[in-house]
Amino acid sequence: MPITGKTRVVVHLTYPAKHLRTPEFFNPLLERLGYDGVLVPWEVSPENLATAWEGLRGIENLAGVIVTVPHKLEVANLCDELQGTASVLKVCNVAKRLPDGRFSGRMFDGDGFVGGLKKQGHDLSHKRVLLLGAGGAATGIAHALLAEPLQELVISNRTPAKAEALARELRQLFPDRQVNAGPADATGFDVVINGTALGLKAEDPLPLPVDTLAPGTVVGEVVMNPDITPLLNAAAERGCVIHKGAHMITGQIDLLAEFLFSKTGV
Repeated sequence: MPITGKTRVVVHLTYPAKHLRTPEFFNPLLERLGYDGVLVPWEVSPENLATAWEGLRGIENLAGVIVTVPHKLEVANLCDELQGTASVLKVCNVAKRLPDGRFSGRMFDGDGFVGGLKKQGHDLSHKRVLLLGAGGAATGIAHALLAEPLQELVISNRTPAKAEALARELRQLFPDRQVNAGPADATGFDVVINGTALGLKAEDPLPLPVDTLAPGTVVGEVVMNPDITPLLNAAAERGCVIHKGAHMITGQIDLLAEFLFSKTGV
């Protein structure tokens, strides 16, 4: 893909950057769709995010930013407007730079994750789902899961108060659905999703006791690198069906490209 003076740039904000796999999916897609653009990783620490963001406002060939750990909540606060799920949950994973330097944010993680599950043949109807985490990605995934006919969604977080707060917020948005906070225990669940960053580092602990996983349970990840995380490896050894983190990005890259590069957005 040739890069010229007309190429529009998308910055991927993250910290650290070495785990990123999105460019390997996104850049070939832009070329196939005929968009003159390129995605590049920017490693920006949380303490430097606000300064970097202000600088991005003046970059006139910037199409926008894609956002991942640990910036999804803070970027939502830095955006000038939020659309769709992002406006409800105050979290976003992509922001489009408008001609006047303002940013409009969207959240596609949830749609991408659930879409990825469906593409892999996993039916969520009448399933009990355990979601580990209550941060940016997990919040978006929870919202998208509740658009499906689940039996129950249970949210677990290492800070229980955050899980309780998210469950309470979701019950207000989906009053007819069963949403609760609970422990990181997979007993009795059909689907278990790691919505945390645990697994990015080799020394990370597992997000739940794997001996609570039953054979046949679908175990999904948001962590894309490594391709097979320690959780997925342990789940496979116990006879579970594993669902890689890469499916979350492949389930949403078309939405990201359309939002950032089409004239009408999504």
